[in-house]
Amino acid sequence: MDGAGDVPCAGTCLSQPQFRFVANSIAGGHGILNPYLTLATQYGWANYMFQTNQGPSFPAHQFIFGGTSAPNVGDDHMGIFASENMRGVLHSNDHAGCIAEAETRVELVHPNPNPPPRGVENSEVYPCFDHQTIPDILPAGVSWRYYTPSAGSIWTAPNAISHICQPTGPGGTCQGREWLNHVDLRPSDVLADIRSCNLPSVSWVIPAGQNSDHAGNPDNTGGPAWVAAIVNAMGNNPTCPNGEIYWHNTAIFITWDDWGGWYDHEPPTILPLPQGDYQYGFRVPLIVVSAYTPAGYISNFRYDFGSILRFIEHNFGIPEGQLNFADRRATRGLRSFFNLNQAPRPFQPVSAAKDASYFLNDKTIPTDPDDD
Repeated sequence: MDGAGDVPCAGTCLSQPQFRFVANSIAGGHGILNPYLTLATQYGWANYMFQTNQGPSFPAHQFIFGGTSAPNVGDDHMGIFASENMRGVLHSNDHAGCIAEAETRVELVHPNPNPPPRGVENSEVYPCFDHQTIPDILPAGVSWRYYTPSAGSIWTAPNAISHICQPTGPGGTCQGREWLNHVDLRPSDVLADIRSCNLPSVSWVIPAGQNSDHAGNPDNTGGPAWVAAIVNAMGNNPTCPNGEIYWHNTAIFITWDDWGGWYDHEPPTILPLPQGDYQYGFRVPLIVVSAYTPAGYISNFRYDFGSILRFIEHNFGIPEGQLNFADRRATRGLRSFFNLNQAPRPFQPVSAAKDASYFLNDKTIPTDPDDD
């Protein structure tokens, strides 16, 4: 913000201003943000990474996983998207997606042809959808896993895809073979899987609430160390029995599912109708880490969650945009962050207040940060 955080307000100051920042010198008193600063300066930073949708966590994770929050293909093409979290999901024992309680609903946003671009929320549905996602188009032999704190979370995108979840009924459980084989309800298992050379080809890693960086809760301070633990596990992992070296063939994308309602001065691109009423939201951080990412690389191209999906498609030989959702509407992939003509950079550990052992042994019951 070019120093705006240091400008004093005039007159009566707002008790809840739209712009705030965390000073590293006072963040827990231990330089708690240092892992993020290290990663951003030693690897790649996207200066214009926009959330694909103008909404909170439930629809955001649908976009990250499958390129849309629309209930089905036809709705996506008409610009009809799930735009909010579940109405009725208010308690820790409530569920989202196809195992939500029967009375649960999610609001839909419909395109509005009258400028300025502004959605009109005028309908709602039970939050169980069906359309293709990235796992559905992965080639045979390309494994995937979704690490997440709980089955019914608004952050657990596969629970809202009926052919993956295959629910027993409202308020029940997901029982699909894809769910049982590919959804891991203990996020720290990603650290164990790296250590045992059992990491899938494509992984979504969702933190527990205390490691989420979610604003408004002073206990949500584990995020930087949690991310550092995963990067360090990848970089320090020895050669696997099959000769694979994870650090030499892994791309790590670190991003946040939404902007949290905070102000940003950079206006997002507005897509043409029908999608334009709901795409895009404000900027979120994106840090790209790999052995082939130059130190201090900054990209000023415009990206969104669809750009990450395009990279997955490109990396595994899938035509970019095959889902025909956000992966098709994204203007760029993320290949510029990688110089595959150079030798892999030696890994330098990222210093953090907590390491992998802490997270593997943490017995704290994982929770969402709140219902938003």
